[in-house]
Amino acid sequence: MTDFAGVPDAPQSSDLPLIQSLAADLAAVRYTVDGVADFLGESAAAALGRDQLVPAVLRCREEAAKENPAPVSVLIRLWLAGEEVEAAPLDAALPRTGTRGLLALGLVESVPDGGLRAAVDLRPYEIDDDADGTNLWVASDLGAHQRPGVLRHDHVLGIGQASLSLAQLTIRRPVQRALDLGTGCGIQAFHLLRHVRHVTATDISERALAFTRFNLLLNAGALDLNPQRLADRVELRAGSLLEPVAGEQFDLVVSNPPFVITPRPRSEDPEDRFTYRDGGLAGDEIVATLVRSLQGALVPGGTAQMLGNWEIQDSDLPYSESPETQESGSPNWSERIESWLPAETDAWVIQREILEPAEYAEMWLRDAAENRNRAEYLASYAAYLEDFASRGVLAIGFGSIFLRRRLAPDAVPLRRFEEITHPLEQPVGPHLGAAVERFDWLAAHPSLAEAYLEVADDVTEERHSRPGAEHPGVILLRQGAGLRRTNLMSTELTGFVSASDGELSVGQIIGALAVLLDRPEPEFAAGLEAEVRNLVLDGFLVPAAN
Repeated sequence: MTDFAGVPDAPQSSDLPLIQSLAADLAAVRYTVDGVADFLGESAAAALGRDQLVPAVLRCREEAAKENPAPVSVLIRLWLAGEEVEAAPLDAALPRTGTRGLLALGLVESVPDGGLRAAVDLRPYEIDDDADGTNLWVASDLGAHQRPGVLRHDHVLGIGQASLSLAQLTIRRPVQRALDLGTGCGIQAFHLLRHVRHVTATDISERALAFTRFNLLLNAGALDLNPQRLADRVELRAGSLLEPVAGEQFDLVVSNPPFVITPRPRSEDPEDRFTYRDGGLAGDEIVATLVRSLQGALVPGGTAQMLGNWEIQDSDLPYSESPETQESGSPNWSERIESWLPAETDAWVIQREILEPAEYAEMWLRDAAENRNRAEYLASYAAYLEDFASRGVLAIGFGSIFLRRRLAPDAVPLRRFEEITHPLEQPVGPHLGAAVERFDWLAAHPSLAEAYLEVADDVTEERHSRPGAEHPGVILLRQGAGLRRTNLMSTELTGFVSASDGELSVGQIIGALAVLLDRPEPEFAAGLEAEVRNLVLDGFLVPAAN
């Protein structure tokens, strides 16, 4: 099987006219993000976004009691709330497709009392990276909040927070070839098709690839795909990690890999893994493997962006510390990640969250509804703690990784590791791309003496002083966009920024400040220029437009 059109227990995608009829039906009843929100109302729609179904169910039941209920209410009850529905209202809501067509596509299943229930989660999704937005529909497996019980081990994840985060942080530029590694339901591939000529989507799960194929065909019009020639723009391949694309190179790789750190019992059966989150390797080795090997899948200058977990072990403590004295300092979480990087790979790692081992175990046991059985929950929880203890894990970090295959081995390396836990502007991808461009601009300008800079449009200054004080004790620069950084300013740096309007060169401003503050210029100039370079890198200052 190479086209994944007829994988069992997954949407069927061999009947193209039937899929096109379904797309027309869904559009006709406004089964879209806006259409669902308009029907439910603000409060119920917000609750549904938190996987709280009751307000939406109550609104739909109220509608069902009417003589002519809104067709969209039937679809919300069926696919979003996981409720049983009758065939007659479903036939009325989707006249081109009908219940017979939905059964043939594997989107619903019959129940003993003659009704129908969802076999998948089919929900609206909007790509809003342009003025108009693009309405899509995405099929995935039902979640535990829609269908009680532990998730199936080959569960195909839908549109979750992690997948949305990756879509928002991806730097988007027109390129020829991209790889979506671990495509799942295909959400990253949909975004890639907006700016990439050809996408290769891989997954270890054939069910996941079947969902992706169905979703691509259902949204063929919006994604500018020819359903008869899908491979012209998208190719689906089964396999683990980079095996399906061995020897090939891409301009861009994106991946939300199965990075969840999971205990590896001696009697482990691969069939018992939750394949959507567990890559089958011990600890954080799946992330380490990708960081080590992705350079080989990139063209020179090509980039990769991924999400990941990494362990923060007691060995990451400064050499003078031990776990017993770790309060005196925090582990250097970045050293392990940096040790994975090939010499010619640029990297920018942003740690967004840190969890203790117990918190981590609780989160992922709850994720798959494994907390429903007390005995199994206790055993699994204990296994997590024992596994982390065996490697001296103090905490687990989560965040994003940007990699780039350096164009020239002797080029200035980008190696940046930082922790940013506050909310960011979304999508943040354009800001990350601009930051990488500023790094390259700085690398091409080892001296800024002849450069002209100006303050970025989103930057504001904040001053704090004690009552009655003549001068402020603290001056801060704040970004209103992007990574929303805050920078504590020195007197001389404040003076430099105040004079940075694109009219004077960096060298001229520094020279004037050296005279004004009576500072020895060679040492003063070098120190201040280093601080100025950091402000450029962080986006507080930018090259002047003129």
